[in-house]
Order: sequence, then structure tokens, then C-alpha cells
Amino acid sequence: MTLPAGAMLGPFEVLAPIGAGGMGEVYRARDTRLKREVALKVLPDAFAHDPERLARFQREAELLATLNHPNIAVVHGLEQADRISAIVLELVDGDTLADLIARGPLPIADALPIARQIADALEAAHEKGVVHRDLKPGNIKVTTDGRVKVLDFGLAKLLESDADPSALTMSPTLSVQATRAGIILGTAAYMSPEQARGKRVDRRTDIWAFGCVLFEMLTGKQAFDPGDTVSDAIVSVLTREPDWHALPNDIPGHLRTLLRRCLQKDPQKRLPHIGVARIEIDEGEVAPARTQGPAEAPRASRVWVAAAVGLLVAAIGLGLTALYFYRAIGEAPALQFSVLPPENTAFDSNPLGFIPLVSPDGRHLAFTARDATGIRIWVRALESLAARPLQGTEGASYPFWSPDSRSIAFFAQGQLKRIEIAGGPPLALGNATNGRGGAWNRDGVILFAAAATGPLYRVAAGGGEPVAVTTPTGSGSHRFPSFLPDGRRFLYGSLEEPGSIEVRVGSLDSTDSTRLFVADSTAIYSTSGELLFVRQGTLLRQRLDVRTLELRGDPTPVAESVAVGPNLGAFSVSDTGLLAYRTGLGSTGEVQLAWFDRTGKLIETVGTPAPLRGVDLSPDGRRVAVHRHDGNGGDVWLLDLARRGTMTRLTFDTAQENASPIWAPDGRRIVFGSRRNGRWGLYEKAADGTRAEQLLVESDLQNMPMAWAPDGTLLAYWVAHPKTAGDQWILPLGGDRKPFPLLQTIFNETHAQISPNGRWIAYQSNESGRAEIYVRPFPTGEGKWQISSAGGFWTRWRADGTELFYMTNASLGKLMSVKVNQGGPSFEYGDSAELFDSGYVNFQHFLGGAYHTYAVSPDGQRFLIPRPEGAVNVDAAPAPITVVVNWTRALAR
Repeated sequence: MTLPAGAMLGPFEVLAPIGAGGMGEVYRARDTRLKREVALKVLPDAFAHDPERLARFQREAELLATLNHPNIAVVHGLEQADRISAIVLELVDGDTLADLIARGPLPIADALPIARQIADALEAAHEKGVVHRDLKPGNIKVTTDGRVKVLDFGLAKLLESDADPSALTMSPTLSVQATRAGIILGTAAYMSPEQARGKRVDRRTDIWAFGCVLFEMLTGKQAFDPGDTVSDAIVSVLTREPDWHALPNDIPGHLRTLLRRCLQKDPQKRLPHIGVARIEIDEGEVAPARTQGPAEAPRASRVWVAAAVGLLVAAIGLGLTALYFYRAIGEAPALQFSVLPPENTAFDSNPLGFIPLVSPDGRHLAFTARDATGIRIWVRALESLAARPLQGTEGASYPFWSPDSRSIAFFAQGQLKRIEIAGGPPLALGNATNGRGGAWNRDGVILFAAAATGPLYRVAAGGGEPVAVTTPTGSGSHRFPSFLPDGRRFLYGSLEEPGSIEVRVGSLDSTDSTRLFVADSTAIYSTSGELLFVRQGTLLRQRLDVRTLELRGDPTPVAESVAVGPNLGAFSVSDTGLLAYRTGLGSTGEVQLAWFDRTGKLIETVGTPAPLRGVDLSPDGRRVAVHRHDGNGGDVWLLDLARRGTMTRLTFDTAQENASPIWAPDGRRIVFGSRRNGRWGLYEKAADGTRAEQLLVESDLQNMPMAWAPDGTLLAYWVAHPKTAGDQWILPLGGDRKPFPLLQTIFNETHAQISPNGRWIAYQSNESGRAEIYVRPFPTGEGKWQISSAGGFWTRWRADGTELFYMTNASLGKLMSVKVNQGGPSFEYGDSAELFDSGYVNFQHFLGGAYHTYAVSPDGQRFLIPRPEGAVNVDAAPAPITVVVNWTRALAR
């Protein structure tokens, strides 16, 4: 059935035909629900009207949907309407590989990167138990940027008949009608011998087809002559050899051997795993070309010698490659070196992302760094000198690797996300208001902490409904999990009360847990059989019997001055013996308050360095309220600016989390958040300390005060929630004092600030997919205005209401100004103007979460901004990454 442009198939609007084949006609269509373009492959009537086959397709499609790989075009599902059934596929633009080959043979420098991506796609699918069955140049797209997308993955199996699984029609581009008419559609020439004979097939069929495709790329002609009929093609596949002399003379011998092994007619003699082909292709991309006869026999020793020489040369310039050289020819010696940030970037010193992450396979290093476009995750192949940013990871925190080293999960914009390191958009897996780390096992289970308080949750790597797997006490926090080798049990940090963190072992199969010890960071398990963790800035290792969970021996030092964030050490290890860590920043948490003018010029420093969080200036501009973060608790202190920053303590219970102080409009009272007796609450205290604290509101969820209404009658505060992200609530300070929601949505709304005339509220929300600044009437009213356009954080009003300030998403540090007319019938504002780069990106971990991050003088001419101790200079660079190859051997010397 032909579908005209404009026809609707369920929610899909047909735009134009793309092509046709034995499987049916293909159309470009628009998904009106998700606002994206897709490909619709309309199925033949024989398939569409068979309920059993449709049901089986639905089951198989669920498996295909798990093939989340950058080189595999996604199968979205099945759509049925008006007795028409269509497969919904990812729409991929670009030429097919058949189109490219039609222009002539591909140079080896172009063919091998394409072949490697095809092998990557096949390897990922085979690991999921999916065989393509119809791999050919026409089913492979090459985009304009060189990205390969393999199409129609697994559809041959989905479309085969249960009644006759051995029939040639199991190939989706061979139809019964076409065969009877003697028309060749091309697939037969790529069939493996066992497939042509109608025997059961496995992944070796794809390896055969891969050899056919690689041969055709290099020669410009098919490996097996298709002849004039299907029978001719099958005879050629079953009885003849490719024309090996057609291969270019400059193809390395081991690639010729690879082709011969892929095209062995006996599947028992064929290359057993496509991953071997990927390795050989990698060799071909770096090996020097040499003239070789067409029938060279395989010589494994020659391959390894060539590889060893090439890798040794690379090691002289890089150091990292020594790992692979020694891993290939013998036991590796110890090797240590430093990794600097990419050109025109700076390492993110924020413990929300400053962990240098070596991939499990030891081939990549991931980290966060800031360039002109902001903070993102960067990935560097260890055999390369260059790192590249992962687009779509802006504002990422606490990243962690997938077990196959192909993906990275991270937290951003109030969500847990994952992204393929080869490229592509990130996939949101679920809400995570203030994530605190995660881990990923080989069964496709992700374990993560969704907020600064609360349990650990599990979720499928493809997304779904998170399920709690631990049960903290009260408002305790379970965070930063890492799996033990069995993939069921896991290490995590338990912060039930302020103080050092307990390292515990939990299980996906039970709510029971086992306490191991107390440290300053959570722990990870190394393939050396030891736990790694930090105490007092020293990275330690201690042997763990994973069967009995008994610790053996005493902790032994590994490295000194290792940075520690919020119970997280800045270190990681690979399964191959690599250790990476950062030193210095984050180990003390001390900052220096400093005044800057509107150009970013340093005016003066205030007080002495201290572990301060939260900055709020009194209405008269003479005092500052801060939270001094001692350990994991802290108290509220006041700084007297007239007395050069003399500090006076306002609360006296460091064991509690007394945080985020804000001044009342009269300058006589301060409200702060505190966790006491396992519950969070807002407390009020006189600024002169003369009266006892008063509890205003209490909750099981973390809450922090954000702003007072100018008349002092209402208080806006933030409430964390693992399901609905952060919400904004209002607490009346008179009458029954019953709180009510101000902003309660599925998005993360935070840092609310009420305008000086009390008519407007500015706040931060990720409803657009990233944090932006919005203004709306307060406390109720119609209208909403988006103030920022390139990301926005941490808004503040000028005291007279004529100006609104915020920091940008572009660098998480540029201070922006917006002129405001707050007195009109509608909110009026001008364009955002950059004032200066605050450097706040270099220390945001000291003040993150719901705390106020900077203060503005009443006249709007000066800004009180904290900087790390010794790093008041914006350009101060964090410490480099230290990498140790074969770290256990280094320590044994």
C-alpha cells in the first residue's frame, strides 16, 4: 500500500517516500508527539495480518530496543492503524555505503574507519544475542561527518516465517514474488553458505557478511558474483572464492588474512568473534603499508612484533601507551605521569566532577573541564594526546563508567543521564535532584543516589522506574556506590549523622548491610583484591575477602594529599592496573571571601580562610551570615564587615547541619536550615543571639530557606524530593503558619528570590532541559518571563529592584546583569549584559546545593564572592591528574 504525503499512521505524519524493498516501503515521517522525524517501514500484508507474527515481533522488538549504540540505527517500535503495520525506526540521513562504493573503491584510509564502526555495531549486538542476518552496503549509512549507522538490525529474524524458518524469504530483501520473477535484489550475494543452504545461523553469518562488505569497499566489486538470478548468486557463494588479486597491493598482510578468515565457507573455521576483526582493523589503521602477495598465510608473531614496535614508539612520546606494549609482551613495569587539561580549558576543581575516571578497560580517561562553552565531560583515549568533549554533558556532575567502557552516566539538570562516548545525544534515565554518585553492573543495573539525603536506588540502564534498595535512618544519606566483582553486592557510604562516613556493603538481593569501617571517603574495590579509600588526605588500600567481607592486614598508603569532596575521593582504578587521582583542591574546603567591583577587579578580602558555605548580606550591608562547614556538620556564623570580618558564632551545635542562613528584612533575625533528630527543619534565631532558636517547619525531606518577602510575612524555601525534583514552598509567618506550594512541578525549581517590592519572584528551573532564570508574579498571578537564554544559575536582586543578577551556564561563572522595571503593571526587563567572569566555577563545590553562592552590595556596585584558599586569582589552575600504570607494582618496589 502506498501512503501519500500528509497521511497519518497513528501519531506519525508521512512526509515523503524514501525507498522500497522486500520488507515493504519506507517513508520519512514526523512523530507529532515527540516532535522528531523517523523512518516508517510499512510491512507487507502477509506480515501485517498475521497476529502471531505481530505478537512475536513485539517481543523481539523489545530486545532490539536495548541495542543502544551510536553505530546502530534504533528500532523504536511497532505502529498499527487502519490495518497497516509499520516498524518505527531512527531516521538516518546520508549516503548508503552502496552509494559510496558505486563511485569506486574506497581508499584504505577511508574504508578502515567505516569497517571499524561496523564491527563495533556488530559486537554490541552480538553481546546482546542479536544477529543482523542481512548485513550489506545498502543497509549501512554513512553520515556527512563520517558516522556509520547500521540499519535494519535484526529485522530479518523478525520478519521470518515461523512455519518455514529455513526459507530464503527469511532475508528481508528477498521476496517470494521477486524470486519467482528472477529478479535479484542483492541480498543473496552477501548470504553465508549456511544461510544460503537454509541452515540455522548465528553471529558467524554476520562475520561472513562483514567480510563481504569490507572486500567490496576495498575493491569496488562484490566478493561473490550475483549473476543474473538468485541461483547464480547462491552458487557463487557456495562454490567460488573471491578474486583475491583484486585487493590493492598496499593492504597490510594481516588485513588480507582477516578477510580470508571472515570468508571461510566452513563456519567452524571462520573468525569466531567480530571483536577480533575490530582489533585487526585497529592495527591496519596504524600499521605502515607494504606490498604483499594475495595469498599470504597468517603470521601471528609478525603482527605482535609490529604492534610492539609501534606501541613502543608511541610510548616514548606519551607514556600511557606503555601499558598496552607491556601488556602484550610481558609484565608491565611501574610508570607514573601527569595529565594536563586540554588547551584553552581548565580542570573542574568541583568535587561534583573532579574525579579522574579511568575506564574499566584502561583505554580512556574521563574528567570534567571548563572551556569557553562551559563545564562538560571530556574523554581522552590513553593512546592519544588529545581529549574531546562529550556534547550534551553540560553541567555534568559525578560521572561514572559503564562496565563495557562505552558509556558514561552522569547527573545534570536534575536528572540521571547516560551518553555513549562515541557520540550521540544523552538519554535521561530518571529524576535525580541532587545526585550523589552511581555505579553500573554488567547486568545493566545502575545504582545511584538521587539526592544529598535518602536511599540508593536501582534503575535499568535503559531507564525506568527507580526502586529503593537501601533504607537510611531518618534523613540519613546513602551515597557513592560501587559494585563488588559479583555485580550483586556493592560498597556505599552511609552518612546517618554528621561526621565521618561509614563504608558499608549492601546487596541488590537484600536490605541487609555490613559495616566495614569509617573513612573520609567511600571506597572502591580493585582487581588487586583491595579496597581503596581516603583518610586525612591519604589514599589507602586494604585487602578485603569478598567472600566473608573480612578486612585483612592494616591499611597501606598509596598516595598523599588526595582531594576529597563530599565523602568522595578524587581517584579511580581500571580493571587493567591503572590508577588516576587528583591532589590538593577539595581536601580542606577552605575559601577566602573577597569583594569585587563590576569589572571583576579585586577590591579587598574579608576575614581569614575558612570552610564557609552560604553567603547572605544583611539589609544594611554591614554583616554577612555564613555557614561554617566543619566536617559534615556545621554552624551559622556572622562576619562584621566594619571590623574587618571578625567572626561571631550564632549557633552552637556543630554535630548538626545548620546551613543556608538568610537575613530577615529588619536585619534582626536569621532563618537557617538544620537537620536534628533525623528530620530537617527551618529555624529562626535573633541575630544578636539573645533568644532561643524557634522551629518554624519540620519535614522528612531536606529543606533550606531561600528568601523573605520584604514585609516579613512570608518565607520562600526549597524542598528536595527524589521524585519531583526540587520544589519551592511558602511558609506564612503569621496565623496558622501552614506551608503551601509555590512551585511544585516535575522540574527542579530552586534559588527563589523575592523582588524588593514583593511583587515578583525570580528563580532557577530546568523546565527547558537546562537551568534558566525565570520571573513570575508573587505569590500568585498570571505570566512568566524567561530572563536568561544561554543557561542561568543563582539569581540575586539589587536592593532597589532596578537590576537582577545571575551567573551563566556558559561557564558557570560569568556574572550577568539585567535591567529591570519592577513597578509597571507587567514585568519589564532588558537584555542580559555580562559584567565579568566570577571564577565561581573553581569553587562551586564549597557552596553547592541550595545554598546562596554570592552576595550583592545594596547599591549593586560590589559583589562578595568566595574563592578557594590561595586561589583568589581567577586563573589559578587546579592540580593536574596523576596516572600510575601498574600501580600495585609501583607500590611494591
